[in-house]
Amino acid sequence: MRLRFAPSPTGQLHVGNARTALFNWLMARRHGGTFILRIEDTDVDRSTRESERAILEDLRWMGLEWNEGVEVGGDKGPYRQTERLDLYRAHARELIDQEKAYYCFCSPETLEADRQAALEAGRPPMYPGTCGRIPASEARRRVEAGEPAVIRFRVPKAGEVPFTDLVRGPIWFDLDVIGDFVLVRSGGIPAYNFAVVVDDKLMEITHVIRGEDHISNTPRQVLLYEAFGWKPPAFAHVSLVMGPDHSPLSKRHGATSVAEFRARGYLPEALTNYLALLGWSPGDGDELLPLDELARRFRLEDVGHSAGVFDVEKLAWANRHYLRAADPGRLARLALPYMEREGWLSEPTDEDLAYLARVVPLAAASIDRLDQVPARLRFLFDYSAERALADPTIRAEAFEPGARAVIVALADELRSGDRLRDRDAFRAAAARVRERTGQKGKALFHPTRLALTGESEGVELDLAVPALEAGAELKPDSGIRRIPGAKERAAAFASRL
Repeated sequence: MRLRFAPSPTGQLHVGNARTALFNWLMARRHGGTFILRIEDTDVDRSTRESERAILEDLRWMGLEWNEGVEVGGDKGPYRQTERLDLYRAHARELIDQEKAYYCFCSPETLEADRQAALEAGRPPMYPGTCGRIPASEARRRVEAGEPAVIRFRVPKAGEVPFTDLVRGPIWFDLDVIGDFVLVRSGGIPAYNFAVVVDDKLMEITHVIRGEDHISNTPRQVLLYEAFGWKPPAFAHVSLVMGPDHSPLSKRHGATSVAEFRARGYLPEALTNYLALLGWSPGDGDELLPLDELARRFRLEDVGHSAGVFDVEKLAWANRHYLRAADPGRLARLALPYMEREGWLSEPTDEDLAYLARVVPLAAASIDRLDQVPARLRFLFDYSAERALADPTIRAEAFEPGARAVIVALADELRSGDRLRDRDAFRAAAARVRERTGQKGKALFHPTRLALTGESEGVELDLAVPALEAGAELKPDSGIRRIPGAKERAAAFASRL
């Protein structure tokens, strides 16, 4: 079994195309087959190597490594269409020699006039076959004289084109709605339907899984397979990925590319797992599964016909699961760019990374994605008693008599005590403040939070306080911005009351 993913490098990798790549990868992995990556870069005006590199990086980030193709190699290459132009020309000449294709010299103006005439007459707009009546010798002479021409396929005039879709069952198209379509443009660049047939045959593709927007291309491709005397691959057209309004997912719905979701701090295993669930179910009531297990369960027969609606909330749910399960050191490394952007660290030492591996999971327990880490950890890296008390709500809460008494007592208690390095030490200090003030519960812990974090809500105090105390003890060569300890924070806050 040989399957391929063949993106055009004209922009970022859309999550709909990423799901197509994923389904191909899952199918190949389940059956011990080959997953091939081919680059369809014949849109020379829009294709860029930068886009190609970004697509390859996104696929690798998702865990979708390919066995054959660009940057990997193989014996069916080259794997970029612009490096295969001689192959397309040779196969086009073969069809011309067999009079299954012909040169077309019609100008764009003539084609547009024909199209308008067909529409006015209530007929489907398709090429009327004008140049197909030119004798082959005359057409060849005109081409050799330098007259611009495209190459068109000579579509049979009657009948049907049937094929069986592995997802949708039998499908057929009437030939009377398919005009003689272009195989090669006048500049020598192959059209999509021609190039993809030649490539899939020469690369020995056995199964083509792609979006349902390609169903209308399939009859043209089947006609080409028949013209060459080749057996077509098995086709499977999966539903498109839709937005919440059931229109194709686009930028007006928010993020649409893998790169955008990466930048927002979604984990690859979360995005990949979620995309697998769009139009397919692994069964047994399971949804959150590793990639290899998804592959073990994947069957095209279980892929649904209805559109998959992209639900950002469900993606966030999956990401929360994987954030909580992730290795702390990995989370710390992944969170670095977001904290560097805040100016909180640069060139972190090994000790810094160990510290971040301790504190980032505190944030990960209550966020949807990693770009929300700074908001949860701001109390550590960007504490300011002055700024906190400039907030009218915090100021009003701190100046309540009971709250003020707690903050003053806390500052006094910490002035001569040891650091609150663990949960027990913090709770012991809180108990002593309770004894001095008579405040307990929220009346005790809310003012304590205001003073030590500068915030009215956040990470649990008995986790947050030991974390900030550990930060205060980082070595002078730390790449992390200086973190004040509990004693310094309480004193600064109390002095402003």
